[in-house]
Amino acid sequence: MELSVVIPVYGCKAALHELYERLTDTLAKITDDYEIILVNDSCPQDSWSVIEKICESDKKVVGIDLSRNFGQAKAVTAGLDHSSGEWVVVMDCDLQDKPEEIIKLYNKAQEGYDVVFANRVDRKDTSTKIFFSKMFYRIYRFLSGNDYNSENDNFSICRRIVVDSFCRMREYHRDYALYVYWMGFRRTSIDVQTDPRKEGKSSYNLKRKLDLAEDLLISQSDALLRFTAYLGFAITLISFLYILFLVIQYFVRSIDPGWTSIIATILLIGGLTISSIGVVGLYIGKIFMQSKNRPLYIIREVKNKEIENE
Repeated sequence: MELSVVIPVYGCKAALHELYERLTDTLAKITDDYEIILVNDSCPQDSWSVIEKICESDKKVVGIDLSRNFGQAKAVTAGLDHSSGEWVVVMDCDLQDKPEEIIKLYNKAQEGYDVVFANRVDRKDTSTKIFFSKMFYRIYRFLSGNDYNSENDNFSICRRIVVDSFCRMREYHRDYALYVYWMGFRRTSIDVQTDPRKEGKSSYNLKRKLDLAEDLLISQSDALLRFTAYLGFAITLISFLYILFLVIQYFVRSIDPGWTSIIATILLIGGLTISSIGVVGLYIGKIFMQSKNRPLYIIREVKNKEIENE
């Protein structure tokens, strides 16, 4: 198969019919050998009923219904695991990613690239969301050492070898775009046009974004552990020098440092110790979740394709 399009579905039920129609019109200009994979991540709007109707009308559409909400990254993984195309597009379902831009991504990929990301230069998001997004990726680049363009998101096209490599990575805490960047390959990006969200608003509230940031930063890098160790060494050195200074003050100038400085030092060291234990605990928690070796997702029902749970 030449082309697969993988779309995680959560919210924006009203956009699915328009999404399907615009996708089929666009993909037909590239090839007749394509499939559209809609992965229902337990959408609370009952998007599965719409996906079923679309699948009944078009055998090129594959519907995958997950047993519960596993999250966007795992829903994308489910679609990629069961895609067949030599080229695979990943995009969102809310029509912010314009289906018509797939032609640009595909044509750019034919120049010899394995991965082409879409630069959403005119994002229809709030300034606050864009600011925090850029801040997160700056921190991520600093801690992980991995280069990443904050203008990129899931909207992209990948060669089959990239998709297969991604699917072999079975970490519990995962992200599609960051993993593709980590793998390397011949990669580029192009500017694309975006539209406002078809309906509603994103389900990623501040708490979910912070939880996701924590998962990605800790699961992708040990920088926080190294930072904690360096901080501990630095404080030990400073404390030793300060104690030496107090001893000199006491014997040379007969100055009693008093209890205030001692208590302040104890509280500082105690707080840092607890924080260090907390950071280690976070890493141990991630290891615990990974060690369970549970499936990344569970499939409840499938339309138009024979597939198995992973």
